[in-house]
Formats: sequence, structure tokens, C-alpha cells
Amino acid sequence: MDTTIPELSKKEIESHFLEAKKTSRRRSPLILHEKGDYLNKVFNFILKDSYMHPHLHPSDEKVENMYLIKGSFGLIEFDDKGNINKTTVLNEHDLTSIKVPAYTWHTYVMLSEENIVYETMEGKYEPDTWKRMAPWAPQEESNEAPSYLQKLKNNL
Repeated sequence: MDTTIPELSKKEIESHFLEAKKTSRRRSPLILHEKGDYLNKVFNFILKDSYMHPHLHPSDEKVENMYLIKGSFGLIEFDDKGNINKTTVLNEHDLTSIKVPAYTWHTYVMLSEENIVYETMEGKYEPDTWKRMAPWAPQEESNEAPSYLQKLKNNL
């Protein structure tokens, strides 16, 4: 698998952060792969108040590789009941990449105002089988999401 991280232009960075500020999810993806590709590659431009529903990728090849480009974030792994198993903080000075094993409940929370994370994962994208959302966590954009996000941040 190619681990070369593509270059981003200043214009791309500014444009995607502007888009993230306009969205309710507070993030904007720059998808680099084509539909049907086996290797999925995406830059995520994520603001500090973005909440990502914990999920897992249910297939052996779906190991998620995350590379921090800008900012800082905490990766949180859970057991099947939603208890936190492990937390890892990534920042530009120490740890800048991490692998999330397949079948691992996880989310990540942003610790800096603006964050760029480059992600790769193997496996042809099929919307129905790509990931499973955690039934024990609030939905994105729900009334419970902000307090759950703060609870997660408090565990870092």
C-alpha cells in the first residue's frame, strides 16, 4: 500500500476549512480515490466542535490508517458496550499516525481549532457494509451529541 501523503495547496486548505464552518457536521472531506477503488484515500478538514459517531469497520482488510497533518486529536477505542478501552492523543510534535484495527469501535475528537487528518483504508466502498454505527452512542446532530462529545474529551 502506498503511504505517500499527497500535497495540499493553501487554496485547498482554506476552501475546505471554510466549507467545514458552513456545515452542521463541522467537517469537510477531500476524497482522492475514485468510486470502486480498492484503496480509499481522503483528507478530512475537521473543526474542534465536530462530533463523529463511534463506529467500526466490519471487514478484515478495513484497517484505518490515520495521519495527522495539522492540529491535534484524540483517538478513542471502545468495547462492545461503549466503555472506553484506550485513548491515544496525536499531535504534530509526538505521535502523528496510528492504525485502527478492523472490528474496533472507535471515534476521534478534535483538540485543536482546525485539524487535518489524512486517512487510508483498503476495501471497495459499499455504503451498506463500510461501517457500523455504535448503537450505544448518540447520533450526530442529536441533542445528546454535544454533551457526549464533551464527556469523550474529558477522558483524554
